Amino acid sequence: MTPPPDPEPHSVPDPVRDRWRAAMRLALAEAGRAGDDVPVGAVVLGPDGTTVLAAGHNEREATGDPTAHAEVLAIRGAAARTGDWRLSGCTLVVTLEPCTMCAGALVQSRVDRVVYGARDEKAGAAGSLWDVVRDRRLNHRPEVVEGVLADDCARLLTAFFRTP
Repeated sequence: MTPPPDPEPHSVPDPVRDRWRAAMRLALAEAGRAGDDVPVGAVVLGPDGTTVLAAGHNEREATGDPTAHAEVLAIRGAAARTGDWRLSGCTLVVTLEPCTMCAGALVQSRVDRVVYGARDEKAGAAGSLWDVVRDRRLNHRPEVVEGVLADDCARLLTAFFRTP
């Protein structure tokens, strides 16, 4: 996958978020493949932080599967590629804050980190409405990095919901 150009380079360096910009551009490109579904894209990066193990986009409408969220599909693909359900050392990069189902899948798959673009104030479970991934009662808590290319991610979603 070739990442789309970054239309808005920011003026203030942010080393925490900047590290994930290229991967988020890949996730944005993946989101563009969602067709009639909500344009959410995700990629799972290997422990080196650059190798793409798998990618996914929302396919609920295409498949009639309510669990066919971008994150779940990317996690399934990465597990198949590695031959292990434990994705220790891996990072999931997704254009929209994960919902409760996807946050649970992140915890269960043992990813080390979730990086997301736009916050989801209505259904987000990685810091906005809920914080499932960092719940101290759970056995695994991935690091969360939010707001990577947030404006680009939000624009894609806003355009989808404004289209008649």
